Amino acid sequence: MKKRYLAALALPVILAACASNDEATVKTMTTEADIATHNWVLTKVDNKAIDLPEPFKAPNLQLNTELSANGHSGCNRYFGQAELKDGKLRIEKMGMTMMACPEPAMEMERLMSATLMDWSTADVVGNQLTLTGAEHSLTFTRGAAE
Repeated sequence: MKKRYLAALALPVILAACASNDEATVKTMTTEADIATHNWVLTKVDNKAIDLPEPFKAPNLQLNTELSANGHSGCNRYFGQAELKDGKLRIEKMGMTMMACPEPAMEMERLMSATLMDWSTADVVGNQLTLTGAEHSLTFTRGAAE
């Protein structure tokens, strides 16, 4: 009788422990509301802090409520229409100004524009947006609107 009583008491504890583990691993999918109306400033590429010489400033990404995208990619300004599907983001038909800049800025621009034009998994945690593409991961921090 005591064994059944102990088993009956232990069962809710075991079930509660399993339920809390499942809740901790549940990840919410990024929505338009998570990323729109913010100025996202690039801070890391492939988990390494970006380092652009003066006078270059960090690239950024701005999305409005209709996911119209624009920003600075390292050398040039860009614009286009972003799409968010199943937690993945891309900018379709991205247009860009065509200035030439020294190599550190041009390399940053190639990397950033290639990642933005392809589907990347979008994750927002706190004030950070991470876009993880096939080749690179871009980490942005929410900044003041331009």
